Amino acid sequence: MKYHLRLRNLNYKNNDTCTLLLTLFVVLLYTIQTNIIREGKMQKSLKISKSAIIMEGVIIGDNVTIEDNVYIDYGVIVRDNVHIKKGTTIGARCIIGEYLFDFFSNHINSPHPLVIGENCIIRSETIIYGDTEIGDYFQSGHRVTIREKTQIGKHVKIGTLSDIQGDCIIGNYVSMHSNVHIGQKSVIKDYAWIFPYVVLTNDPTPPSTKMLGVTVEEFAVVSTGSILLPGVNIGRDSLVGAGAIVTKDVLEGKVYVGNPAREICDTIKIKDKESGKEIYPWRNSFERGMPWLGIGYEKWQKENNRE
Repeated sequence: MKYHLRLRNLNYKNNDTCTLLLTLFVVLLYTIQTNIIREGKMQKSLKISKSAIIMEGVIIGDNVTIEDNVYIDYGVIVRDNVHIKKGTTIGARCIIGEYLFDFFSNHINSPHPLVIGENCIIRSETIIYGDTEIGDYFQSGHRVTIREKTQIGKHVKIGTLSDIQGDCIIGNYVSMHSNVHIGQKSVIKDYAWIFPYVVLTNDPTPPSTKMLGVTVEEFAVVSTGSILLPGVNIGRDSLVGAGAIVTKDVLEGKVYVGNPAREICDTIKIKDKESGKEIYPWRNSFERGMPWLGIGYEKWQKENNRE
């Protein structure tokens, strides 16, 4: 294991002081390098790359794999059964592989694997539960919560203070801004956009045990402050206006606004106010962070045999 330790500038007055400080340094180094010792038992199931950088105060559980060039910042807790793939950065004070509810009955951490893909950026104080899989190039903001049984694709972005309530499926290249709440059983498909303070609900008769997840189809855009009621489907290439309360399905390629949300036009009728050019489908005019960056959607579509 490779550790980077930063020492303050120290003034040594005599040999005794120097010896004491060196002894303390050795003890500190030994303590950090033996994070793998817990509760008096040596853990033998760790696979930590020599090129991984693990900062001070990190706690690592059993059956953990940390691949090449992973960086784990100060004070992170990596619980049991976690696999962090190469090139990923974990910000300070994150909890990776958080306990599920069954832990609290007997304080035994049953196997609930968490896999975090390659080249991800997980920012400080994010909490990710077990029984979850996150694809490559994922990015989180700060203090994001991702509950158990969540499947997240590649190149997904989830903004600061967002809450994924678990048992959700999130596709590739999905972008969520800050303070988004995704209820259980939600399905968010590839290239969907969800803007700040959007809420996806799931209980049709609260409080109840019945859950009807929301589905957001490919290329759909859900604008700031919208609330999507249980079980609704947000159609492909549709646009939900800011502050809308969506009580029924949104049709493909349509714009819905208001409370309750109602259809007002086709998305292709929306023009840029300055240039007068068509904005939607947005993939024809926007490419930042998308796989068609630099070549355009149509060319990328043909080269990759996409619909």
